Amino acid sequence: MCLHATDPPSVHLSCWARTEQVSVEDVEQALYVTRSLVRQQAMRETLFVFPRDLIPAAWGSVSARFAAANRRRFIRDLERWGSVPDGDGAAWLQAAEFAVLDHLADGVPRSSARLREEVPEVGGSIVLAPDRSWGGKVAIAPRVLAQLSMAGSVARAANAGPWYTSRPTWTTTAEWWGHDVPDVPETRPGYAELVRRWLWSYGPGTVEDIAWWIGGTKAAVRTALDDLGARNVSLEDGSIGWLRQDDLEPVSAPEPWVALLPLLDPTVMGWKERDFLLGPHAPQVFDSAGNAGTTALVDGRVVGAWVQDTQGVVELRLLENITRTAHDALRREARKLTDWLDRQRVFTVYPSPAMQADAAPSAVDPATSRAVRSS
Repeated sequence: MCLHATDPPSVHLSCWARTEQVSVEDVEQALYVTRSLVRQQAMRETLFVFPRDLIPAAWGSVSARFAAANRRRFIRDLERWGSVPDGDGAAWLQAAEFAVLDHLADGVPRSSARLREEVPEVGGSIVLAPDRSWGGKVAIAPRVLAQLSMAGSVARAANAGPWYTSRPTWTTTAEWWGHDVPDVPETRPGYAELVRRWLWSYGPGTVEDIAWWIGGTKAAVRTALDDLGARNVSLEDGSIGWLRQDDLEPVSAPEPWVALLPLLDPTVMGWKERDFLLGPHAPQVFDSAGNAGTTALVDGRVVGAWVQDTQGVVELRLLENITRTAHDALRREARKLTDWLDRQRVFTVYPSPAMQADAAPSAVDPATSRAVRSS
């Protein structure tokens, strides 16, 4: 359906985990040259990478919903903490948006920092809650760009830094799409398309799972399920799940498999209820804010995490005993990933407890032929 993109390397690593052969350059080509993949703030106001054809559905549904909510918050902050003429935050924000779009209309991509220098309307900052511990100075330009992005008015043109960093440059959506911007569907069909794709990628799932994923209401999800003619099925825990009506055939068990997934990977983040995937490991795999760290999977279950040492070598951090066969397979994946990254260390701002520096690397107990964590 789509890939989390809050942490820049996750997009490339998620693609690597799902393909036989893909390079960093291939992903960069898709993002910035052929533009078959598009970064967009959408579900839960989070940055994702969508296939190009799915972007209009996001614009018409989740992005529109969060753009409206973000606009209300922004206007409130401007009127409470900023200095706007006549205290009219809505008028000020609209004028700032027009100024940015007019400046970007020449087709030259610009960073947020450059826009701050060139567009006086967004050159300043506001100090939120100066008397509170959570307050602080916030630059105007990034917030205006985030608002325009959620509304589908601007797009990330390219990344001005290495692939594992986030230094976006911005252009108008019309310029990015080659002045052939697709029509935006109404809200209801937009949600229906997102739910249809979710069911294909993650189904069966509950209404609660889908509502959490798309950041929408249960009512919107139920309407979409009705529009799609989705079929309800009984899940192992007795709850009701949903499938597409063209996806009802029994699924045979796959061959044994392993995977090393990056943080925030959609396989780990795809459902609200994840016990079937995580078992008892949720407290070790997720940080306190609900962000999933890296994971090591064996036959569809999370068994640990992975990290890189100071030389960029991928190491395993196992959370349970696994067979020697599975451990050997994970070690092969770790070597492949080390080679693919060319020992480039990719840093994360969301380290899970299992990824912390003092966690012990995995080893194999020769007496039991099962992988265990070193003590």
